[in-house]
Amino acid sequence: MRILGVDPGYGRTGWAVIDTKGSLTLLEYGLIETSGKDPLSKRLYRIFDQLMAVSSRLMPKRMVLERFHPGKSMTTAEGVFQARGVVLAAAGFTGCEVIEPTAAQVKLAVTGSGKASKEDVRIMVERLLDIKEPIRPDDVVDAIACAIAGSALPGVIA
Repeated sequence: MRILGVDPGYGRTGWAVIDTKGSLTLLEYGLIETSGKDPLSKRLYRIFDQLMAVSSRLMPKRMVLERFHPGKSMTTAEGVFQARGVVLAAAGFTGCEVIEPTAAQVKLAVTGSGKASKEDVRIMVERLLDIKEPIRPDDVVDAIACAIAGSALPGVIA
């Protein structure tokens, strides 16, 4: 099964596609960046358009994005919620099953601890997928971690 992990944000959205056939294989990953100079509608459309292009090319069957819990900044939270909306719209358009684990569930699936640090997650992502060079930025690492978490559900690995 091909799984698309997404770490949505209106400025930067990380994405990664893994394949679970046989073993976990990282097929592609990337970062969708939008300009703060553009209107929000254009920024959100760019996220949607790029995810649609990835989905058309790699044909994932499942999309995984971490549940978002807003912090103190409502402005940031509003933008992230809007970005999540276009990510979910892309999933709906392509027919992807959507999984929304908590941050602790993603960390647990990747590292074995729901309280792992970002660095622990990065190290395990690189180890699990036999990646030789560090993956950056964190948005991409988080997207890969989401995809891995989506593969950890029963019956997914073929």
